[in-house]
Amino acid sequence: MFSRLRDALRSDLETPRHERPWGTGWISGVAGLLLACAGLFFVLELHFPAQLTLPPLRESYGSAWFRIGLHLLLLAAFTLSAVSLILRTNKVLGLTAMVITLAATALGGSRVDSPEVGESGVYLGLDWFVLNLAFTGLLFVPLERLFPRRREQQLFRAEWREDLFYYLVSSLFAQVLTLISMAPTTAILAHTRWTELRAWVGGQWVWLQVLEIMFLTDLVQYWVHRMFHQVPALWEFHAVHHSATSLDWMASARMHVLEIIVLRGTTVIPMFVLGFTEVAIYAYLLLVYLYSSLVHANVGWNFNRIGWLVVTPRFHHWHHGIDREAIDVNFAIHFPLFDRLFGTYYLPRDAWPSGYGVGGHPVPRGYWQQFLHPFRRKTRSND
Repeated sequence: MFSRLRDALRSDLETPRHERPWGTGWISGVAGLLLACAGLFFVLELHFPAQLTLPPLRESYGSAWFRIGLHLLLLAAFTLSAVSLILRTNKVLGLTAMVITLAATALGGSRVDSPEVGESGVYLGLDWFVLNLAFTGLLFVPLERLFPRRREQQLFRAEWREDLFYYLVSSLFAQVLTLISMAPTTAILAHTRWTELRAWVGGQWVWLQVLEIMFLTDLVQYWVHRMFHQVPALWEFHAVHHSATSLDWMASARMHVLEIIVLRGTTVIPMFVLGFTEVAIYAYLLLVYLYSSLVHANVGWNFNRIGWLVVTPRFHHWHHGIDREAIDVNFAIHFPLFDRLFGTYYLPRDAWPSGYGVGGHPVPRGYWQQFLHPFRRKTRSND
């Protein structure tokens, strides 16, 4: 029963654009479903704040504005799901959104009396997942609809569920990933006496610190990234990221957790050790997060005027290209300068790759299958 409902819901979400013109209730159904899920997650967070929320965000849950916003969100979800039920022949979208909205309301809705939270230990960042997905989705979905690189590509394209789950996992384990960064940093600082250097670095203008972080991390990530391509054992982990056959803003989240740990260890830890301020570091992390979504996005802008200076979507799409000339090129994250210096630059004017993915498609579908993939395969079969 559940599997049939799941398959029916997925089929309706993946309905081709030409089969869902305006007025069919598809857009209202999708919007209602997304708002309903967000509302249910927020209600669960109010019930279990110590287990499901990030400490910096917890204070906002007691405010009247948050409660009003949650109430309006659930009301909007109910209205949109009702519109979809009226307009759409296939009722699965509207019905699912309606049921989830009613479940959130039955659990207390905006009237939930949250328990007091003291010093919490282990927690999951469910609230970060909701805010993260909502912010990036509201920013990049309209861009991809208005200025698409591939007009035929759907919002719910192939393997969208896998990439959504990558978003969920990385958000839920924000605490673990932070500890992985901070624990070694604390240990290193305890055994170093770089007081003057750290004071000088942290005393610079914040914007200058951000630029320096971008340059230094890009130099490090260039070689780490290149190593993940050219060392067979490491490629098995990085191939997971390259396995996406369609690129959009969600594809940026597809990354094996061990690769994330390596990247954190080689970039975030040095930032703190060298003395960059938290304001500059978090500003950079926000910038690189949005930048990563942009360069993976399904947008057709060429950016020819600035492409020589900074990484653009077309530059990075060539890195993901399945064409022979796209293999092992364009490793830089921010500045193409490093690819020019080290002989891996490739960007034919106004041209895009013919497709994306890994030759032979050796990486299986599904998060857990992809998680286990590097441990099952020991040789690199094809770039």
